[in-house]
Amino acid sequence: MRNFKLSRRRMLRGLAGGASVAVGLPILEAMLNSHGDALAGGDALPLRFMTWYWADGMVIDRWEPQQVGDDWQLSEQLMPLANVKDHVSVLSGMQNRSTNLVTHHEGMSGFNGYEFTPAGGGGFNTDAGGPTIDQRIADTLEGVTPIRAAHVRVSKRESTDGDGGTTYIAMSHRETEGGGLVAQTPQVNPQEVWQLLFGEFVPKPDDSELRTSILDYVREDAGALRGDLGMKDQQRVDAHLEGVFELEQKILATPPTCDLPDQPTETNTDTGGIEPLSATNDAMARLIAYAFTCDITRVASYQLKRFVSATVFDEIDAGEIHHSASHQGPGNAVYQAGVTYQMQKFADLLEIFAATEDLNGDTLLDTSIIYATSDCSTGAAHAVGRQPILLAGRGRGYLKHPGIHYQATPWNGNHNNPNGAGNMSDVLLSCLQAFDPTADSVGGGALESTTPLTEIVE
Repeated sequence: MRNFKLSRRRMLRGLAGGASVAVGLPILEAMLNSHGDALAGGDALPLRFMTWYWADGMVIDRWEPQQVGDDWQLSEQLMPLANVKDHVSVLSGMQNRSTNLVTHHEGMSGFNGYEFTPAGGGGFNTDAGGPTIDQRIADTLEGVTPIRAAHVRVSKRESTDGDGGTTYIAMSHRETEGGGLVAQTPQVNPQEVWQLLFGEFVPKPDDSELRTSILDYVREDAGALRGDLGMKDQQRVDAHLEGVFELEQKILATPPTCDLPDQPTETNTDTGGIEPLSATNDAMARLIAYAFTCDITRVASYQLKRFVSATVFDEIDAGEIHHSASHQGPGNAVYQAGVTYQMQKFADLLEIFAATEDLNGDTLLDTSIIYATSDCSTGAAHAVGRQPILLAGRGRGYLKHPGIHYQATPWNGNHNNPNGAGNMSDVLLSCLQAFDPTADSVGGGALESTTPLTEIVE
């Protein structure tokens, strides 16, 4: 039995041309206490949180399951979640209590529980009214990880209607000490996310450097560390480094061919006018998964595309901007397929989390909470009654498992003016209390919640 103990902040380090290179490590047995149920310093094992956003709503009778409770069955548009269904709860019929309505913008209140405020320029320009739930949770973890939070977006397309303000710019907002808000602008290039999460290393623009893995520069430190670890930890480090290498090579190989000056390789670049959505989604999901298992950060926000953007889902031969298709009503086949496509991208992320091993045989999906919603319920009407919510992961036993379908109120059958009940901010408070059990409120004004949704927690 080894007595060697390792700080969870330990990283593999090296030098590349005088520049420091650092690669994170997963949580190892050597970082735990003698019982294996906490970190060596007495802190609880990491619990992670992510917000995930899909745009332009859903089709109520194709998205909401017909059954409620724990025996719910996948609906047509939720069918992509089949492989991770037990780790997902569907929350339907919930009301977004926003009173300021300018289409889409008010739906983003589902991430913070505050009304938006008007922004300069009027029209479709609004600013977020308060900190988002991911940043409230990041506040509870301040200083625990090297990076406070990661923020990514997959599609690069901008608004077709001139939308602006911080509500449109970012889905995450941090409150400053002075009470102001700072939009946490998401990154759309996986290479930039790689540099943020895994070190300051920037390859030089010559072919020999591009063919060199960042891991080559930390190999000596990795070899020295292996000598101090037990067999299981050695295997875990080897598997982790192999995974980092595969991810690195995948990002570098993503078309188009690397054209590297002094910046990281651009991977999220159109080919023939088509966005590499699946390749970028896969890379972003794996980057967040590695950041979580390495304990580089425990918080992230993840935006598939912006609302009202010019994104076309070319991979399903949509042939039309998804937002435009949403305006043609729930019967539009392109809109229907686009909603299912976005659910597939969410499922792809969850399956990556489910395949990522954490300690004690758990998976990253077992040890995370993922809150997902959209900017409206029905795209054509821009309604926020029945704003849909998906809650994924087990949260280290905090959330119901298997997942349930919680329905606040049955649907009234009206796509143009769907009914809702309760307060969707209650879900935000439940998420916050997983990290801070003393938290007693989320949001403000009509959207404020002081009553967590207890039906979704164990």
